[in-house]
Amino acid sequence: MFTLLKTLTVKQFFAQQLPAAATAWIIAEMFYKFHSFTLECAAFLATWFVLDALLTAVWRLFRGPAQQASQG
Repeated sequence: MFTLLKTLTVKQFFAQQLPAAATAWIIAEMFYKFHSFTLECAAFLATWFVLDALLTAVWRLFRGPAQQASQG
């Protein structure tokens, strides 16, 4: 977590990580009732990981062609 926050700029954090983390937090609060902090924390982190991967893939999918067109 420290490395994540250390390597990202504030703009990158708010644009990339905050939406995924906030959505994962909402999902965890609404649906994860394991009666175990460890299990709920692990599920939250796994959800954040999956959402971040999906958002990154979508970001690259929509951002990729525009960058290639402007460079060519």
